[in-house]
Amino acid sequence: MGKEFSSVPMYTDNSVEVSKSFDDDGRIKRTGTLLTASSHIITAVIGSGVLSLAWAIAQLGWVAGPAVMLAFSFITYFTSTLLADSYRCPGPLQGSRNYTYMDVVRSHLGGAKVQLCGLAQYTNLVGVTIGYTITASISMVAIKKSNCYHKYGHGAHCSTATYPFMVIFAVIEIVLCQIPNFHELSWLSIVAAIMSFAYSSIGLGLSVAKVAGDGDNVRTTLTGTTVGVDVSGTNKVWRTFQAIGNIAFAYAYSIVLIEIQDTLKSKPSENKVMKKASFIGVSTTTLFYMLCGCVGYAAFGNDAPGNFLTGFGFYEPFWLIDFANICIAVHLIGAYQVFAQPLFGFVEKSCRERWPESKFINAEYMPFMGSHGFNMFRLVWRTSYVVVTAVVAMIFPFFNDFLGLMGAASFYPLTVYFPIEMHIAQRKIPKYSFSWMWLKILSWSCLVVSLVAAAGSIQGLAVDVKAYKPFKTG
Repeated sequence: MGKEFSSVPMYTDNSVEVSKSFDDDGRIKRTGTLLTASSHIITAVIGSGVLSLAWAIAQLGWVAGPAVMLAFSFITYFTSTLLADSYRCPGPLQGSRNYTYMDVVRSHLGGAKVQLCGLAQYTNLVGVTIGYTITASISMVAIKKSNCYHKYGHGAHCSTATYPFMVIFAVIEIVLCQIPNFHELSWLSIVAAIMSFAYSSIGLGLSVAKVAGDGDNVRTTLTGTTVGVDVSGTNKVWRTFQAIGNIAFAYAYSIVLIEIQDTLKSKPSENKVMKKASFIGVSTTTLFYMLCGCVGYAAFGNDAPGNFLTGFGFYEPFWLIDFANICIAVHLIGAYQVFAQPLFGFVEKSCRERWPESKFINAEYMPFMGSHGFNMFRLVWRTSYVVVTAVVAMIFPFFNDFLGLMGAASFYPLTVYFPIEMHIAQRKIPKYSFSWMWLKILSWSCLVVSLVAAAGSIQGLAVDVKAYKPFKTG
């Protein structure tokens, strides 16, 4: 098996100065930079959400669609700056580090809010990884369908089950999940970020070509889908709510922001680098989102598919669509890790603290080859987690409704409520002052939006479940 090794920091002879290999908290010196943090954010933000934006704009129309997208981007960036300042406590520059979102809430707010944060964060991390399993398998199926349509014609019956591809995705994740922690994932995030730009650009380019080719035959409106023509009045309301949830999901990265910030070097200060990384990440993705959503709507009009690369709004050139879907799958392989690692770390830390004498949980072995330690508990727990998320994805493979529900569930508590409450506590903003009032109004407004989006997605899931037969292979 190899030799056990210890990760305890080494100290100088006087046992006071920490070695230059370690940070001010005694942990191995962090090496993250603006580039790696931006890559993590882009990997987390430009995910499967971009694929549903043309559909979302179709439900909202030319006026409300872009306006909602810009509103979400502004709110996400603003609250991410508040969250970045909360990484250290009591002050953003000299305070003690917090390693997870729960630690930050514990330091600034305490009480029952810590458990509420943990429930919101880790439930959503599970949901996102399930959603990525669904989306990656859909993209893999799309590759097979694309080749089938190219060979036998667009009217051919090219139905393919997603389950084998979910299994393939799960096997890959089981291997990657053995990477011990977030600090080792920079290379994976950079690759995933490149992939996200690639498939977003391909989708955008194909949309532009479609607009140039038959844009006159596509019907778009200022208010989106038309009641009585495209949808019923009730469906219009529910779809509008669901579209808001899909856009919210497209910006969901606050749940891993603290974990990303904890990878950054101490100098320059982590909060300043994180704010710059958030600006780069959010502004870059918003540009892509506006282009993909609006040009996608212009290409498909009110009949925009829920997923514009796998819903076969495009058939040709088939090889380019295949490449785009390969990029989606590779990106989601990396994004799964970005969202799963905080959950892995939380469970493993909790188990180490509860059973400190257990060799099964705590013993790390250095393998004969490679730089990563090997741990039996990590192998069993992480493998089991990937298997469970894959099985749940097989039972509920609903793309748009699942994205909308995850977006609604994570947006308010993790992107808005906790960052604002911690900012108020950290800055000691007086109750009923102007700053306090407008922050509270923003928070309450976002709560209403989240509840509305959640209602639309739950209604959509209820409709899907009624007509769905689990594990159908045809």
